[in-house]
Amino acid sequence: MNWLESLLWDPSSVAHIVCLYAFVISVGVLLGKIKIFGVSLGVTFVLFAGILMGHFGFTGETHILHFIREFGLILFVFCIGLQVGPSFFSSFKKGGMRLNALAVGIVLLNITVALSIYFLDGSIDLPMMVGILYGAVTNTPGLGAANEALNQLHYTGDPIALGYACAYPLGVVGIIGSIIAIRYICRVNLKKDEEELSSQEADNKHQPHIMSLEVRNESISGKTLIQVKEFLGRAFVCSRIRHEGHVSIPDHKTIFHTGDQIFIVCSEEDAEAVKAFIGKEIQMDWEKQDTPMVSRRILVTKSEINGKKLGDMHFRSMYGVNITRINRSGMDLFADPNLVLQVGDRVMVVGQQDAVERVARVLGNQLKRLDTPNIVTIFVGIFLGILLGSLPIAFPGMPTPVKLGLAGGPLVVAILIGRFGHKMHLVTYTTMSANLMLREIGIVLFLASVGIEAGEHFVQTVVEGNGLLYVGYGFLITVIPLLVIGMIARFYCKVNYFTLMGLIAGSNTDPPALAYSNQTAGNDAPAVGYSTVYPLTMFLRILAGQMILLTMM
Repeated sequence: MNWLESLLWDPSSVAHIVCLYAFVISVGVLLGKIKIFGVSLGVTFVLFAGILMGHFGFTGETHILHFIREFGLILFVFCIGLQVGPSFFSSFKKGGMRLNALAVGIVLLNITVALSIYFLDGSIDLPMMVGILYGAVTNTPGLGAANEALNQLHYTGDPIALGYACAYPLGVVGIIGSIIAIRYICRVNLKKDEEELSSQEADNKHQPHIMSLEVRNESISGKTLIQVKEFLGRAFVCSRIRHEGHVSIPDHKTIFHTGDQIFIVCSEEDAEAVKAFIGKEIQMDWEKQDTPMVSRRILVTKSEINGKKLGDMHFRSMYGVNITRINRSGMDLFADPNLVLQVGDRVMVVGQQDAVERVARVLGNQLKRLDTPNIVTIFVGIFLGILLGSLPIAFPGMPTPVKLGLAGGPLVVAILIGRFGHKMHLVTYTTMSANLMLREIGIVLFLASVGIEAGEHFVQTVVEGNGLLYVGYGFLITVIPLLVIGMIARFYCKVNYFTLMGLIAGSNTDPPALAYSNQTAGNDAPAVGYSTVYPLTMFLRILAGQMILLTMM
């Protein structure tokens, strides 16, 4: 039975390490599916499963645990960066600026409350307080970054995962509880907010607007399409025209006549101006017209198309087709000539069947190509991220240079690659399933490693130490900022309650809170609020702990 003993207890055995991780992760994930009052802790149960196994003496060699922990963290953070990169900079535009400012307020208040407790209490080490902070705001990548900063400082105290594990469960409850509390404190009328949201969506000006018009303006009769565009001064695409019963695809030289019916795609903000200038809107089924014209969504899968401007492709002059709109990540975009095409885009093409087929061959339109993950981009990005994370940055007055570390470096590089990678001819497209798989593998490896390492001291900390105190402090760190900023957002900034739910969940990067918000709202507003603030808050949370530790220790 030596083989069994080695499998169970030999920390240097590869089989033991693999079995330990497999058991911890599988048990943790299964427990994470259990919901109490509709709320689940998700993959965080992997941490608690690891703590339990570590408590009973199941562990591995320290350097192996460290490697798996850091590699898991790098994978997780990098995939997050790739996901949020395309929307990171656009999230600051217009209404997003206000939401992000409120989210930054929550992050700063979290830090303020944590540091206030640290200075007032005096009995808790700063690293442990940082662990409590990250548990309270349910931010696991930040915990990883803080751990990595402590490695730079050669910290030898209690694992900060203990504070994280103590504060996390009540952190989840506190976030959802704050959402509910704000509803009653601010006396929110859900029906009224829903009606307000519907009216806002009706006024949305960023989506492509599709309409059929009849030319009534006699002053443009006899004028070419390019002349009409110049006169109007607004961008629009005329994809089809019906003149004397014959349907064709117009080009810049096509002449408009009074009574012609045209199919127009433009931005929402330009729709009224285009309508007023050309003529009245009519109802017309273009698919039933006597014409060989077809419209198809074509998938961009060729890497050589990645990063090219739509206007540079000359689809109208070369292939006799019109591009009316682009779908990217589920969002329809107006086909502006300056729009940069990316692998994974779905392009709406209108034209004759054979011409559309030629365009499909140019763009790729091969789903199998997208099924193949771009491994090169991932590992080039990780390599550059680690280089950036290892670069010492000196600040005046600081005893040691600051490093972004193994979490911050890959995150920054991934965001930049996700946004600007096409300019370096890097195909950044990764299927959602592949991205999610890498993220989940990364986070469960990290949590399992942290749990196994912390397990030896956990019960002692909770029972004999300050475990209950950590829970209470964590709850204060969670709730106070959310209630303060929540009321400011509601009373002063007049933020819609459904959007506010997403803002609160996103500022804590908390999926269980988002799931609760979506279930309560029954609309997309919480998800929009969540995705607007998520990139910036994730970035700030990951860097904040490191900065606190490097500047104050």
